[in-house]
Amino acid sequence: MMIWKVERESVLRTAKGYLMAAFVLSLPGILPAQQVAIGFYPVAGGPGGITAGPDGALWFTEINGNKIGRMTTSGVVTTYPVPTAGSYPDGIAVGPDGALWFTEYYGQQIGRMTTDGVVTEYPMCCYPTAITAGPDGALWVVGGDPSWIGRITTAGVVTQYFPPSSTGIYGITAGSDGALWFTEYDVSKIGRITTAGVITEYPIAGGASGITAGPDGALWFTDTNGIGRITTAGIFSEYPWSVPNGICFITTGPDAALWFTGCEESEIGRITTAGVITTYSYPYKGNGPGGITAGPNRALWFTDLYGGIGEAVFVTAGLSVSPASGFPGTTLTFTGSAFAPNESVKIHAGFLGSPVLATATADASGSFTRTAPELPLPYGSRQLLGVGQNSHRIGAASFSVTPRLILSPNSGTVGGSAVAEGLGFVPGEQVRIHWNNPLILLGTATANQDGTFNGAAALQFTVPSGAPPGANLVFGVGSISNVKVKTWFNVE
Repeated sequence: MMIWKVERESVLRTAKGYLMAAFVLSLPGILPAQQVAIGFYPVAGGPGGITAGPDGALWFTEINGNKIGRMTTSGVVTTYPVPTAGSYPDGIAVGPDGALWFTEYYGQQIGRMTTDGVVTEYPMCCYPTAITAGPDGALWVVGGDPSWIGRITTAGVVTQYFPPSSTGIYGITAGSDGALWFTEYDVSKIGRITTAGVITEYPIAGGASGITAGPDGALWFTDTNGIGRITTAGIFSEYPWSVPNGICFITTGPDAALWFTGCEESEIGRITTAGVITTYSYPYKGNGPGGITAGPNRALWFTDLYGGIGEAVFVTAGLSVSPASGFPGTTLTFTGSAFAPNESVKIHAGFLGSPVLATATADASGSFTRTAPELPLPYGSRQLLGVGQNSHRIGAASFSVTPRLILSPNSGTVGGSAVAEGLGFVPGEQVRIHWNNPLILLGTATANQDGTFNGAAALQFTVPSGAPPGANLVFGVGSISNVKVKTWFNVE
């Protein structure tokens, strides 16, 4: 056993965390407005498994970054490095002790992390993948080489069991019957193991991977044919659904339905306990949705291996914004409807918990119009959410932030000095600033957590020799966004 105190390595996103892709989708039969809004927080490191933590935040593994991440519901991300290099952290779950437990696939260990960053690692052969809290106060793990099921107490005592026929175990969850249920992909079976280690296997129609306990007391899982359901008595049902790269993970949502991710498809889906399936795409270039979990704020949170964490919230009221795009600081006019009569509505700069742009008061019909300046937010599209403080109804409006380059002064003579400031870029990206004629790189500035560079971080430059009199083009190019922003300097 090795015990480590791991200090947080970096804060990747502030409470003004931005959404690279956000939009509203129709969703039949959940809530009155029958809509879902999906937003996206870019996160590096290859997010994999995700779970709702005991502290009201989301905790996830960074497979490629070899870290454990924590994200608040407002999008603030903190990462903690895993002590063992190249361990490939994968599955993650909350233990009965209130700590986060995770698997280290290549490290062949089980990690335990407290919410303040203390890490303990326990050896566990061989190649652990998924992990879940059991009904017996221990953690249960699966792995595959050879395939096995493991039990680890909160004190680190390990016991392993080997199913008779499995060659590929991928998922595990606690069932409503007090046993653990697991998927056996290669032999197309669902397995059940009691806390005493007694194993029973049930044949199914395809290779299964993710599994969860459903709101109806049955086990629901993803397989090569679609979504499967098996009762605790072993009665199997199949709901066909086909996507090119299969379906990955599944969880029970806050709406008493099951939610799942489509592997490599930029897609999440919903299936009712009656078998009605609806899927939704999100326009993010990552195309690698993975883990999914219900969050503490009635939202669904999911990971994308190639670039971030998504959030889906249920929309139950109307909200629009004008204009639909603009520079940071643009004055916005919000129009709301279908809120409770006379209630206060807080309009957030992003998803639930993010900074409040404005507070409106609905009239007797539940409607309002409110004008407010937009905060200095980073580049990209986002959902601005209005939340009724009494009814808890949510409205969503899309707004796109456009970067801006400001020169001070914006006129002068050749050889004179000026300062370039920027707003609305991607947090942390470098912005290369050029003079167009003659084409010269004036220098590089780095955007802060708000996507801004100003003050001491602004770029000071000299008006280049050879610049012709009159209006001269100056432009900046973001290293992450690749956005090109233009402004003008008048050479006297």
